Amino acid sequence: MQHYKETFKVVKEDLDDLNHVNNIRYIEWILEISKNHWLEVVDEAIRNEIVWVVKSHNINYAKPAKLNDPIEVTTYIKNTKGPLSIRVVEIRNNKTGQLLVNASTEWCLLDAKTFRPKRVPESIQNLFIKV
Repeated sequence: MQHYKETFKVVKEDLDDLNHVNNIRYIEWILEISKNHWLEVVDEAIRNEIVWVVKSHNINYAKPAKLNDPIEVTTYIKNTKGPLSIRVVEIRNNKTGQLLVNASTEWCLLDAKTFRPKRVPESIQNLFIKV
């Protein structure tokens, strides 16, 4: 499986009333890295034919992140069956390596014109497998 990662620092706008990263912000990071990985791997012609929608999120919060913490977000496709794809996202403190959040999102592939579920083509699955 091909891993994709991004790193950055926690900024003030990421924080909640407890001065920890807001749970909603973690979800935004999960969605952002998923989208960025897709944009990195798949060309525009394919992206114009199909779209992904979230079916479910399973998020486990292990430790809080605070202002200026260095963050590493990593994602990969765990498996694909029919129109469904399971994407894993791990969010870690990039200095200590400590796991902050582990998430698994079930995505459903849709035809961009009809918005009906569509089996994930093997050609797309292969783009996300590390060669």
